[in-house]
Amino acid sequence: MNNTPELLAALAQVNDPELRRPITELGMVESAELADGTATVKILLTIAGCPMRSTIEQDATAALLAVDGVQHVEVELGVMDPHQRAALRESLASRRTPFSDPASLTRVIAVASGKGGVGKSSLTANLACQLAAQGLKVGLIDADVHGFSIPSLMGISQNPTRVDEMILPPVAHGVKVISIGMFLDSNQPVIWRGPMLHRALEQFLSDVYFGDLDYLFLDLPPGTGDMAISVSQLLPNSELLVITTPQSTATEVAERAGTIALQTKQKVIGVVENMSFLQLPDGTRMEVFGSGGGAKLSDSLSQQLGYPVELLAQIPLEESVRVGSDQGQPVVLSTPNAPAATAMRELAGKLEQRPRGLAGRSLPMTF
Repeated sequence: MNNTPELLAALAQVNDPELRRPITELGMVESAELADGTATVKILLTIAGCPMRSTIEQDATAALLAVDGVQHVEVELGVMDPHQRAALRESLASRRTPFSDPASLTRVIAVASGKGGVGKSSLTANLACQLAAQGLKVGLIDADVHGFSIPSLMGISQNPTRVDEMILPPVAHGVKVISIGMFLDSNQPVIWRGPMLHRALEQFLSDVYFGDLDYLFLDLPPGTGDMAISVSQLLPNSELLVITTPQSTATEVAERAGTIALQTKQKVIGVVENMSFLQLPDGTRMEVFGSGGGAKLSDSLSQQLGYPVELLAQIPLEESVRVGSDQGQPVVLSTPNAPAATAMRELAGKLEQRPRGLAGRSLPMTF
């Protein structure tokens, strides 16, 4: 069968919604012919129940209708056979970024807190979405297995797609996301001990296809338990971003989450003080949870770790953050002009100041 080059060129602009790569590059286009103004194409889906089938069909139709001479489009959807899926898996595996490799260019940021309820998960979701909105490739792992909330915060209801043993993470707001909550039938509790938690993170890193990322965020559970230790073992290049509220008791607990870096050899890149103040209608600020906690934590960690740990941001307490979280639309997207969104955007800018590059890295070369 002779494929029409103009049609293939148009289909090369159509990305698989989950793999985020052109369907032509993935071997999904079996045929594409043009005759008497009608473009007839056959696209092979990775699996029979592909949840993105309608999106792929719509995008392919729109791309083909833009080709000169095409007046009508007929799209036939098929399914890859086992050999084609094996070839796809092999091509994707060869492009996976080994996040634990010292030469990896992906910046891995684990967002930690000493206790729950400080807004760690919502802040992680907002940072990921903001960096993705700036055109960066971002992944997000919900490592809080017992208290997962990222799917709701990101507005994700679909399950990950499985291609044999490979898992394709859902994409929300331009961010590739994986969470144990996506594999549960209902809001059931996860009752696992340490080894199971370690294995879950290990599978998220090895079986989930994230592709090449600029940033990989991990939403850690509060405290210094099993998952925090597993992250340091499986991702030795990961950095810690510590979240606290201004309250003195929260700061004391958050200090433990930061000083774990002394044992794990991770770097603490900064402190974020969330819910710093409530802006009142008359312009004054109400310090609901006290004041000075973030600066105190920054000074304490700097002294104990032996290098500057900057207070990167003070995020105000706002209803828009809660509303956006409940709707699955992080505030940096739903209400970008809100003061909290502005503060989070500035925080994302500070995280982005360190560019990806090979400077200072040893290359894996042998002679």
